[in-house]
Amino acid sequence: MASKPVLTLEDARRIAAAAAAEAGRNEWKVAIAIVDDGGHLLYLQRGHDTQFGTVETAIAKAHATVAFQRPTKVSEDAVLSGRLIHLALPGVIPAEGGVPLLRDGVVIGGLGISGVRSVQDGQIAAAGTNAL
Repeated sequence: MASKPVLTLEDARRIAAAAAAEAGRNEWKVAIAIVDDGGHLLYLQRGHDTQFGTVETAIAKAHATVAFQRPTKVSEDAVLSGRLIHLALPGVIPAEGGVPLLRDGVVIGGLGISGVRSVQDGQIAAAGTNAL
């Protein structure tokens, strides 16, 4: 029986800590969501003073990046270049800040960041994925 790589809770905590550190260095208030390879929520972090609307957006970004196996920035760039079909695809979030989490080239989960400008969400997500 073949084994596949998985995203553990320890991985999720390490990723979230790195993302939170990047957000903290910049004094950005964000929600951090991490889902497994099935798109199910594994970890969520939101500061007490972060707008609550960011929670569902972060989860949706994490889910979308697993569903489509690419960063949400791909859809953002597509929409900005006029390929509006991305707006009609179920579950697409055309905003940077969602990135797939890979191990050995396999998508094992997704990370979603929401709370600041799209490019800043992406910066935080990059810091998180670097911890994996």
